[in-house]
Amino acid sequence: MPNETLTHRSHPKLWRAYNIVKRFFSNPINILLIACLIVLGYLMVYPLVQIVDTTFSVARGEAKKLGLEVGAFTTFYWKRCFAERVSKALFYTPFVNSLTVAFFSTFFSVLIGTLVAWLLVRSDIPGKKFFNLAILIPYMLPSWCKAKAWISLFRVSSMAGYSGLLESIGVPVPEWLAYGPVPIICVFTMHYYAYAFLLVSGALKSVNSELEEMGEITGASRLKILMKITFPLVLPTILSATILTMSKTMGGYTICNYLGEPAGFKNLSVILKDYISGTKYQNVGYVVALITIAISALTLLLNQIAVGKRRSYATIGGKGGRTTPAKLGKSRIPITAILFCFTVIMNLMPMLVLFFETFMRFPGSYSLSNFTVHYWIGKSDPNIYEGEAGVLLNPRFYRALWSTVKMTFLTSIFATCIGQLVGYMTSRLRGKPAGNLLEQVVFVPYLMPSLAFGAIYLAMFATGKVPLGDTGKFLIPSLYGTFALVILVSTVKNIPFAARTGQANMMQISTELEEAAQIEGLGFWKRFTKIVVPLAKNGFMSSFMVTFIGVIKELDLILLVVTPRDYNLPLLAYQYKNSFQEPYSNVITIVLFVIVLGTYLIANKFFEIDLTGGMGG
Repeated sequence: MPNETLTHRSHPKLWRAYNIVKRFFSNPINILLIACLIVLGYLMVYPLVQIVDTTFSVARGEAKKLGLEVGAFTTFYWKRCFAERVSKALFYTPFVNSLTVAFFSTFFSVLIGTLVAWLLVRSDIPGKKFFNLAILIPYMLPSWCKAKAWISLFRVSSMAGYSGLLESIGVPVPEWLAYGPVPIICVFTMHYYAYAFLLVSGALKSVNSELEEMGEITGASRLKILMKITFPLVLPTILSATILTMSKTMGGYTICNYLGEPAGFKNLSVILKDYISGTKYQNVGYVVALITIAISALTLLLNQIAVGKRRSYATIGGKGGRTTPAKLGKSRIPITAILFCFTVIMNLMPMLVLFFETFMRFPGSYSLSNFTVHYWIGKSDPNIYEGEAGVLLNPRFYRALWSTVKMTFLTSIFATCIGQLVGYMTSRLRGKPAGNLLEQVVFVPYLMPSLAFGAIYLAMFATGKVPLGDTGKFLIPSLYGTFALVILVSTVKNIPFAARTGQANMMQISTELEEAAQIEGLGFWKRFTKIVVPLAKNGFMSSFMVTFIGVIKELDLILLVVTPRDYNLPLLAYQYKNSFQEPYSNVITIVLFVIVLGTYLIANKFFEIDLTGGMGG
């Protein structure tokens, strides 16, 4: 290589470019960045490209009808979705249904979650520890558990063949309250108000109460202080909760399937599932998936705008800030009683109803003579559900339990480790184009409906890719029908939130510590393992717990990916439900809840993991 002076004088532009590249690759973070962008780009962006390509390609089932070769370009699936006679039933009606459910569910969820967050964070209401834990229960439970509880409570014999709890004791239940949009909105609200609560409560804790006290000094009423001071300060977080909740409710499948199917009420997710898992016009399902992705992308953009506005309030929680609970005065006892009743009805009642139904031999009959423990510990009886043994004596349960433990633990470990690493890079590259690019790439899986995401991965890894010479092996092997594919899909889908919690965790670790170690001569990996990793331990455990709760209750994502030998507890409960063996499904639901709650309590005791502290702020 020429010496520096000669190169600098002879080829100044080339030498400048050489120095830029050299400096870039001398930073280990940049090398990690490139590796992450390549791997995550393939695992996250490529599936989106695949979905787009699929919607414009002729599938084998329609090739003969269209007179085109398989894989040829076509707009048939888009026209079928938007411009044919079936379009109203296929897209427009489900789209309106999705918007209606999402709007009202989000409105009530955020309203209730915000009010409860203010009561538990900013007021002197008693029993905060109990309420915080009780309100966390909906976040721990799968959404379909509440749908099952709703059916058990409001089921009507005219539509289901036998009565629910209310109808059995003589309380008339209208059909619109048992199935259709109203119960779907109610169940979504029961599930996602806890999500809004966690986001808003974290933001409220950062607000200095001196601002509210100044309002009191000027003679402002409590309501005026709330409307003019408190809520405007956390408005970006409330907007963020609104947008994220709407995105989640737009893509909800299981609740709409459970509560909407008997009434013929379908949203976009149900249409997506019907087509993707069907035998005809599967690519129409991917068109619907792209539409839901576009909606999610729009909500994400709005969320980023809302969070961006949040930065203007960054000084409200500085040094010397304090929190003084607002006094509820004479209304303290009535408000506490109302909140207690609300908590019992919204959080504890669903589990109590499901638990009660696991002891009823015949559904719809709630007399003591119908009491049984068969569905828990009963041996095979040909007179009860074709001889299906009780869950705790059933080998199927233990296979599903072991599969659940493996999937949840491995996914949580992988997603959390990757999330912490990505969070470290985005926090150290914050404000730079490379860091912003990595953030956008990592969040792509969040935009995709879980069902479509699983279906695309099923197609991506159906065959091996990049053959290694004549060995018959591939650089990217086929994972079709393997447990590894389930782990991969679950991990990639959960990386976005793991990366966000990882970024928040790493931003709390000052770069000055690493800079001091670098001055002492420590290399990058020693600095990372000796300084960053130990300091990030608590954040790692919190991220692991959040991921654990999300994975263990996941159903939509793995519905099309998991094989019969690897089914987990949520899928087993779903199979029991579809086989009209509701009591067994209810037992599985209770067991899932016990596992999640027990794991959280253990993590809270030994690792001081407290999700009741909120996720916002």
